[in-house]
Amino acid sequence: MTMEDSSLLERTPVVDIHTHYVPKGWPDLEEHTGSAGPWPSLRVDGEREAMMMMGDTEFRPIQDNAWQAQVRLEQMDSDGVDYQVMSPTPVFFSYGRKPEEAVKVSQIFNDLALEIAAEGQGRLVPFCQVPLQDTDAACRELDRCMDNGHKGVEIGNHVGDRDLDDAGIITFLQHCADKDVPVFVHPWDMPNSSRLDRWMAQWLVGMPAETHLSILSLILGGGFDKLPESLQLCFAHGGGSFPYWLGRMDNAWHRRGDLIAKSQFPPSHYVSRFSVDSVVFNEPSLRLLMDTMGSSQIMLGSDFPYPLGEQPAGRLIRSASFLDEGQRANMLGGNALRFLGMESVSRAGSEGSLRAS
Repeated sequence: MTMEDSSLLERTPVVDIHTHYVPKGWPDLEEHTGSAGPWPSLRVDGEREAMMMMGDTEFRPIQDNAWQAQVRLEQMDSDGVDYQVMSPTPVFFSYGRKPEEAVKVSQIFNDLALEIAAEGQGRLVPFCQVPLQDTDAACRELDRCMDNGHKGVEIGNHVGDRDLDDAGIITFLQHCADKDVPVFVHPWDMPNSSRLDRWMAQWLVGMPAETHLSILSLILGGGFDKLPESLQLCFAHGGGSFPYWLGRMDNAWHRRGDLIAKSQFPPSHYVSRFSVDSVVFNEPSLRLLMDTMGSSQIMLGSDFPYPLGEQPAGRLIRSASFLDEGQRANMLGGNALRFLGMESVSRAGSEGSLRAS
């Protein structure tokens, strides 16, 4: 390690690009929208425990680190994380609802996210959600949120049968680019069958496949050819299975272009157009990810506070033997600061903090 690399690592803020929040309660969505459920709700079981519900069905147990800013900050300090990007939990998206219902739901959760972030001493970076099934409504809600203090937007990787190359979604992504709004893409609404009901297979197989498919749709569907290179786009969970199969996709583009080559270039041409997070858990996987994407396209992500996330956040990047300290510093925070447009932000608690920026 050179002195320059060591200094870079010491002075670069650590940014966790992939975390989620759940407010400690919200209005009754059936009453608020005038539409029958099942809707998500929260059953508070104690001072620190709660259960997310879908109608009368238990969906996911959570703790106060999902809604309590001070608890999040304590965990961040323990993990050596300066800033968290705080995105909605995807069950809130409501893409299958009428647009006017999804607008109301988005507004509720977006405003509650700002309340949590306001208690975060400038270290919690709120991302909003939008009613992506309606392009005009999604653009309006994005603009409202940016005016109110959100720093980016999280979207699901599809809306029903519409992938990211859908014309309406491309228009929304163009709007994000025009407004310099970073976009975090998270898989959701995975396929369901009896074959996927065992071993959490929806999460272990379905989520990686969904992320892979959404990246491929932007490439082979010609989406990246229509979008400006200025768009800041990041995919969760290390890009899913996409990095491993890039060679197969290039081979198909060259050999069966009659079926799939709607993009101007083979898939490998587009890897510089998006970033991924680092939630891949072991060193060989991170090495493949870096060999495929390059170190400038990978950002620390933990999936905090959920149990399938990395604990402690940043463990893999900090311990990976093949990284030099410059690469390590960029993955831990430098790349995320560029993604967020916050290159001037300093370490938490120092002059030039996120709040001041």
